[in-house]
Amino acid sequence: MTGTIKTLVADRKFGFISREGEAKDLFFHSKDLVGVTFDELKVGDTTNFEITQGEKGPAATNVTRA
Repeated sequence: MTGTIKTLVADRKFGFISREGEAKDLFFHSKDLVGVTFDELKVGDTTNFEITQGEKGPAATNVTRA
């Protein structure tokens, strides 16, 4: 799947990805990044990811910069 970084919370190393046509954003944690570090990401970056069921609902995993 593809989405856009909407929010980054640097001190806690997590963020949210928005998906076109979807109302709810997906949570991701820095441990779910592949090939990029959290500090390299910027709001607006396009990402590729998979969706898995997290503790509080759907979450993005295997997140890469597109």
